[in-house]
Amino acid sequence: MANKLKKGTIAGIILVLILVITAAIIIPKLYVKFIKENTNVEQKTYLYIPTGANFDQVRDSIAKHNLLIDSSSFYGLAKDRDYGSKIKPGKYPFKKGMNNREILNMLVAGNQEPVAISFRNVRLKNNLAGMVSKKLEFDSATLVTLLDSAEFVKSYGFNTDNIYTMFIPNSYEMYWNITAQDFFIRMNKEYTKFWDTDRLKKAADLQLTPQEVTILASIVDSEALMDKEMPTIAGLYLNRLNNGIKLEADPTVIFANNDFTIRRVLNRHLTKDSPYNTYRNKGLPPGPITMPSINAIDAVLSPEKHNYIYMCAKEDFSGYHNFATNLSEHTANARRFQQALNERNIKK
Repeated sequence: MANKLKKGTIAGIILVLILVITAAIIIPKLYVKFIKENTNVEQKTYLYIPTGANFDQVRDSIAKHNLLIDSSSFYGLAKDRDYGSKIKPGKYPFKKGMNNREILNMLVAGNQEPVAISFRNVRLKNNLAGMVSKKLEFDSATLVTLLDSAEFVKSYGFNTDNIYTMFIPNSYEMYWNITAQDFFIRMNKEYTKFWDTDRLKKAADLQLTPQEVTILASIVDSEALMDKEMPTIAGLYLNRLNNGIKLEADPTVIFANNDFTIRRVLNRHLTKDSPYNTYRNKGLPPGPITMPSINAIDAVLSPEKHNYIYMCAKEDFSGYHNFATNLSEHTANARRFQQALNERNIKK
């Protein structure tokens, strides 16, 4: 009996030792695999996973940016969870203190961080495409191709000349891997939201479409260095439109000549044969000459009521304008400004 007890005690001790040894081996491994910090970053760093990326590409990108302290423990857990078949594209933040479980949960669930996109005062749609593509996955050519597709933009009520009026300057959040088409759709939704009942009514009262309002606003924005002058300038151009007078807006001439270094519009610039040259053509140009600010759009929708049909930059270079109701007064204003340009040796 004593021998049996003794043997039982020994067996129990051996079992305990085995459990202790096993625990001593397994628990540290489990700690490293699931709990221990494993991001090799001091501040938030992003992992970009392209659309269609495979496991090897993800691993190469992680290695390239040295995001992990212990890559073997991470890839061991990734294999256990079959991450290779669950890869989701996107922009993923690696933060100090994250462990393997947190990293994989983020990647498997596709919990990416949105990208902040902001655009204002962008002159051309090519410029917009280039700016946006620097922050999103798709390339600029893909977006430009969409904007230049007559069939595609027509389905949204635009043409290839006025499609740029759809983009409302503001700040937006979206995911990095959004497609060019989905980006377009998102911007169209923002456009529809912007043109609410109140703005649509104001445009209708002016007998202008939203696209025409934005085209005129692009001219107003290009003329006005001071926002407070925008309603006055908008009223002036509306007076000219309503009276069948050519707009004769210098910024449209600069756009038509495709030379944005011009500081002084000369007679040779006015002869440019272009639908954007409002010295040669009556009415609005076919599209905007820049992306107008919201302030400029609202200035057109709520213009100042007056009888001005002429304007000229003030000779003090303050950024403000002298306005006139008749040609003789305007000629005097223009002469003073031209003299000021000559005194400063501004010839072109």
